Amino acid sequence: MEAIVCSEFGPVENLSIQELPDPVPNAGDVLIHVNAIGVNFPDALLVRGLYQVKPALPFTPGIECAGTIAALGEGVEGFLVGDRVAAMSPRFGTYSGAVTVPASHVYALPDGLDFDHAGAMLCAHGTAYHALIQRAALRSGETLLVTGAAGGTGLAAVQIGHALGARVIAVCSNEEKLHTAKQHGADVAINTGQDDVRNVIKSLTGGAGADVIFDPVGGDLAKSLARSVGWNGRWLVIGFADGAIPNVPLNLPLVKGYSIVGVFWGSFCDRDPAQAQANHRQLFEMAASGTLTPHLHAVMPLSEAPRALSQIEQRSVQGKIVLNP
Repeated sequence: MEAIVCSEFGPVENLSIQELPDPVPNAGDVLIHVNAIGVNFPDALLVRGLYQVKPALPFTPGIECAGTIAALGEGVEGFLVGDRVAAMSPRFGTYSGAVTVPASHVYALPDGLDFDHAGAMLCAHGTAYHALIQRAALRSGETLLVTGAAGGTGLAAVQIGHALGARVIAVCSNEEKLHTAKQHGADVAINTGQDDVRNVIKSLTGGAGADVIFDPVGGDLAKSLARSVGWNGRWLVIGFADGAIPNVPLNLPLVKGYSIVGVFWGSFCDRDPAQAQANHRQLFEMAASGTLTPHLHAVMPLSEAPRALSQIEQRSVQGKIVLNP
């Protein structure tokens, strides 16, 4: 099989495509013939050695995929060879023609959902759904503010927040991205290149602030967000696409009565696989029914993984890029 290989931590341009033996499933594992691979910002961090985990070199990156089951390891129940599935790989390795994944991290696909869209859903929509449902308990009628609202995870939060009945404020860096966010459910938008973010949030919320902030960006924007969360609000820390981890004055959540809530989808899937299964079933049903549709920025061959990751790092991607082996 063909696979993308990282031989040393560094720029994504150093990745190579190699011919590797097909993997063999161990007990409890499922072997998946990969049809589609979602490209995510953490993949680039992993390759550069900046992710929370550093796998042993050499390794194949990638945390999500969709395809068909090619073989079952000993003791696996509930699946059959030939089943259409999506999967999250805690061992990475999805940038390849085949991958073994623990059966607990494999999710059956409904007939109405194609591989490309399914392959783009797990990380972005899985993170957003877990964040908004389990971590923030977002309620209909609340105000949800999403930073990086045209990126993969941000756009997923816009879609899910809209489906849950929230009023969605999208925050993006230019008008093209804001247009994309509005197309997918944002009610109003803030352009960080033109607007005073704090003042606009204050105006849009009548001074009350946002009930929930979904923030995959971090960086300098956090200075405005720290003063823009409403009473009993929830500030969801998703990631740091800006590159800088902000320092938050802790007197602000004290006097404003809000919570800062961490969201780590990968650990959630490992620690509570039953709830993760339920979340993904709900997401796939929403996608199959047309309630939400992952926005595909591009579909590329596996060999173009370095270019796809470079575009992710440049923050020029709207929605998700999918790779086809």
